[in-house]
Amino acid sequence: MKRRLIFSLVTVLLAANLVVGAKIYLGSARAADQKDSPDANLELFASVLEKVRNSYVDGTNLTYHSLVYSSLKGMVSSLDPHSEFMDATGYQQLQDDTEGQFGGLGLVVAMKNNFITVIAPMEDTPGFRAGILSGDRIIRISGKSIERVSLSDAVKQLRGKPGTQVTLTIERPSTGIVKDYTLSRAVISMDMVKDINGQKKFPLGEDKIGYVRITQFGDQTGDELEAALQKLKEQGMKALIIDLRWNPGGLLDEAVNVCQKFLPRGQLVVTTEGRDSRENSTRRAAGRGDELKGMPIVVLANLGSASAAEIVTGCLQDLHRAVVLGEKTFGKGSVQNIFPLDDGSALKLTVAKYYTPSHKVIHELGITPDIIVPMSDEEQAGLLIKRAPGGLESLNETNREHVANSRDAQFDRAKDLLKGILLYDALLTPEKVAAK
Repeated sequence: MKRRLIFSLVTVLLAANLVVGAKIYLGSARAADQKDSPDANLELFASVLEKVRNSYVDGTNLTYHSLVYSSLKGMVSSLDPHSEFMDATGYQQLQDDTEGQFGGLGLVVAMKNNFITVIAPMEDTPGFRAGILSGDRIIRISGKSIERVSLSDAVKQLRGKPGTQVTLTIERPSTGIVKDYTLSRAVISMDMVKDINGQKKFPLGEDKIGYVRITQFGDQTGDELEAALQKLKEQGMKALIIDLRWNPGGLLDEAVNVCQKFLPRGQLVVTTEGRDSRENSTRRAAGRGDELKGMPIVVLANLGSASAAEIVTGCLQDLHRAVVLGEKTFGKGSVQNIFPLDDGSALKLTVAKYYTPSHKVIHELGITPDIIVPMSDEEQAGLLIKRAPGGLESLNETNREHVANSRDAQFDRAKDLLKGILLYDALLTPEKVAAK
């Protein structure tokens, strides 16, 4: 009797515990739902927006438009380094960059030591012709100091309608001289594919090893590469170096276009996989087949090779179509879609990741070369100076001679490798074998 009573009591307590637990769970679930409710959070956002708009001490000129734009930029930038909310000007700048043509001065700039610094003036542009050199600091634009101006805002001020004028105040650290340059903006066309001299002549030496440097993947990259390959083949090219170092990437379509020039039709190039199945895709070579007929290829890559450059590197490596030489790539293997918005702004959002033909992920891992050939920071800096128009001229005599005589170890190793392959192939030809 006593045991039955204890059993009944335990049963009642368990039932009560289940009821209380269920109520707590449902209450927590409702609280979680409330916390993630769009209506509740939009109400919170509107409340904060209104308080900032009306009460912020320096908010006399604040507008709802500027506050919302700042909020959107902050929200999207918190997702990952590659997603971005762009205002109308920023969106237009992105379009100009991918199309390879815009109105500006032809100055490639970056932030260095808290100064807007000229990396390189592009050949045959207003900045180049004016004598602006690598390393020059822009300290004023149109008479206004840019000490607290961001890099993107400075670029906006440098660009503009072709034919319009802008005055730059330039400080040259090597001499301390400060000088004003009044320049007329022009249509700037960026070459996507260059030869060893930074031009588009594509000479071929006695070793018959061709060289192309792809600077980025824009609308014209595939066409420019096609023209370069044609010039090299007409001269009897027997091997090719594709230089993707410091190539930040660009358009997926152009990366596929480049790959398919060296692959059989129908060959898998890259796949994308995202949270939304509509972002999943398979890209295959759709060209005329391998235009070089199995000719040996070396791809040069380094930490500056990213995105579309890594797609090409990973694809040709995976399929044993090229030997990759240099250093590990950046690891930016994600897909950003551009969503234009009604007011001219746009949302650049990461929607998927890239995978090589063998399904290796690129994102955050990068591509490891088949042959690792490191270069010191000094060697890399020297190479970039030699590539930049006017770069050597910006140095003093001692440094100029030192940089001019410096070697590109990765390029030299690539040439030696291809020379060895060509020699080995020659030894195995039927004519050579029969003669032994």
